[in-house]
Amino acid sequence: MKSTVKKAYLAMLLSVSVAALAVAAEVKPGEPAASGAASEAPKASKPHWSWQPVQAQFIPVVKQKEWVRSPLDGFVLAKIESKTLTPSKDADRATFIRRATLDAWGVVPTPEEVDAFVNDSSPDAFEKLVDRLLASPRYGERQARLWLDLARYADSTGFQNDNTRPNLFRYRDYVIKSFNEDKPYSRFIQEQIAGDELAPGDQDILVATGFLAGYPDNSNSRDLIQRKYQITTDIVDTIGQAILGTTVGCARCHNHKTDKFTQKDYYSLQAFFANTAFEEKAPATKGEQELVYEKARAIYDEATKDIRAKQKAIIDSVHDAALKYHKERYLTDSRESIFKPKEQWNALDRWVNHRLEAVTDQPQLAAFLRYAAEDKTAPEHNPEIVQKFEEYQKLTRELQKYADKKPSRGANTFTTATELGHPDAPPTHIFFGGNHEKPLDEVQPAFPEGMTTEKPDIKPTATSSGRRTALANWLASPSNPLTARVFVNRIWNQYFGKGIVATVSDFGKAGDKPTNPELLDYLADRFIKDGWSVKKLHRDILLSSTYRQSSDYRPEVAKVDPENKLLAVFPRKRLEAEEIRDSILVASGKLNEEVGGPSVFPPIPANLTGGNNFNADPSWTTSKDPKDHTRRSIYIFTRRSLPYPLLETFDMANAQQIHSKREVTTTPLQALTLYNSDQVFQWSQALAGRVISEAGPDESAQIDRLYQILFSRKATDAEKEVLRAFLDQHQKTIAQKGDEGKLAIALPIGAKEKPADPLRASAFVDLVHTVLNSNDFVYRF
Repeated sequence: MKSTVKKAYLAMLLSVSVAALAVAAEVKPGEPAASGAASEAPKASKPHWSWQPVQAQFIPVVKQKEWVRSPLDGFVLAKIESKTLTPSKDADRATFIRRATLDAWGVVPTPEEVDAFVNDSSPDAFEKLVDRLLASPRYGERQARLWLDLARYADSTGFQNDNTRPNLFRYRDYVIKSFNEDKPYSRFIQEQIAGDELAPGDQDILVATGFLAGYPDNSNSRDLIQRKYQITTDIVDTIGQAILGTTVGCARCHNHKTDKFTQKDYYSLQAFFANTAFEEKAPATKGEQELVYEKARAIYDEATKDIRAKQKAIIDSVHDAALKYHKERYLTDSRESIFKPKEQWNALDRWVNHRLEAVTDQPQLAAFLRYAAEDKTAPEHNPEIVQKFEEYQKLTRELQKYADKKPSRGANTFTTATELGHPDAPPTHIFFGGNHEKPLDEVQPAFPEGMTTEKPDIKPTATSSGRRTALANWLASPSNPLTARVFVNRIWNQYFGKGIVATVSDFGKAGDKPTNPELLDYLADRFIKDGWSVKKLHRDILLSSTYRQSSDYRPEVAKVDPENKLLAVFPRKRLEAEEIRDSILVASGKLNEEVGGPSVFPPIPANLTGGNNFNADPSWTTSKDPKDHTRRSIYIFTRRSLPYPLLETFDMANAQQIHSKREVTTTPLQALTLYNSDQVFQWSQALAGRVISEAGPDESAQIDRLYQILFSRKATDAEKEVLRAFLDQHQKTIAQKGDEGKLAIALPIGAKEKPADPLRASAFVDLVHTVLNSNDFVYRF
């Protein structure tokens, strides 16, 4: 049947192609073409600029040679001077350290760090600052957040059940650790694509394949053949955008409309993953976290032992019928593999049955009880089955009463890619229109033909196909024209708010052209020659004159270069969602600096609990330990169906898809969130207490200290005058509420001494809360 369908579609495609060629030649089908038309060979077109090899660049000759601190400055300055402009003066040191700390760490610096740098008269003061920033664990946390956006990282699967992925935090920690250790980017890529093939048995590397396993997943899918296709589609599209900066996914249904990606190219890339499955419950090495989890789990297991035993006994009494019922719920193609004897399994059958086992649990089998009890026409329906179903439901309700004893975070397992111990892979076909039910030609693993003539060097092992290693080696090769270019452009985008190629995940013809192609190739070439060192790349940018520039407005630059593509002025940038929350925590002195570990659940509004599956874990169980509430935002549990509200308001990444670049919206809801969030207000109280303790009773000194903590500078006389007026007026407002019997004051938290004037102290808390909501805080300059 499939062969007949295949031939029919090939015949149709051939007829369409002939007709299209005839129209292009302005003749009717069947008529001869014009004389000489067929003899003229088409000229070979030059590859798109991004598909051409990275070239070493000569540093341009510039007039203002003393401005060039780093070779990259020469490329920037040449463009500036070509428009008869000059670069901006250096930013003052306080502005620079706040800017650099936010960009490298994602949080504001402390006043002590600012003072130390401002007063450092040594010739290598900037170098010492940058090296300190890059050596801190906070650097890895900040850089990991940007990569996790691309990896569509989440702690849950999405879709209607949005099941928890309790151990995927290990992948997040792998990313943080890799950036902190300055793992070469080439190796970083290889481990995420093929860690299980490169280092079988090494948990530290195996967890890297969480990059592949982060796809949104529907465990209830009844078409496992389609699910396999959807998973490989997600993986290929993610690699295309995140690593290669291409929209290769557009070639899934048809040849790419603008770039030279064919459908064959797309499915040849999918073939690298034809044999890839995932083990989501691999036993983890026992460490402190695992022991804590197992201790908590043991308490739950002991408390629910009898209930779970009774449930199991009920399911065991109908196990064979329940399993048969469960298997029969899958579609025809899936059932072909599911009901086939194991000794007859091929590579596809192994994948299907591995997936079936992974998604089959006791609640799935219990669905048979509901069917047999409620459907009176079912052959299995009888009073006994009704009684068993009612008893099972009763036990389930009893089990729910112990939900608070069940550990809500942590795991003693990890997730890794696997090829199920076999080197042979299921076939991969081109699908007509992207429809997996309409296969055409079979394809083998291959790199895009328009990009390279290189062939994959695939070396199967006894337990794996070796395909992903071949792909990983090509992606991380110095000869790959895209990998280095795309990554250095992302880092440039991080620091300057816009990439040299503005469309950071589309280096194709439909994307933007580079504003400074020579600079892009210089950075990519230098990156490769520096051993793919990410820290060296960051260091070069942070120490450049380009990065040191002031962000002060210059009308002559705005007139010539309104979009600031030349970078003659340093671009101002709104802080990202995590930077805002984490900087508030730093300012209030509340930040828990613990690195790594299971994701945490800080409080959320009570009306945002989300929908729960009857047998699933609660969508959000606020962490019992208050220290978890003040962890860095990267450690907040990322539930696809329930984004953390404070972060979502400020444009956090959408974990449902590859998130290439943070959007910047400005809405009233953002101000209202900061004003009305109970947590933000409590942190404002703590910040007020800190300011009073550190500055003493003098209000002028208090305002200066507040500004030093938040803005890395002192307040101006004009700002102090406005703030004192606010205090006076607000104190009267609070007092008036007292006269009306509505008095409710919020005092500073953590101050060394009780306030002499509670009304004034309460007004100061509101002042702090207001200043925290200012542009000067949520922007870096």
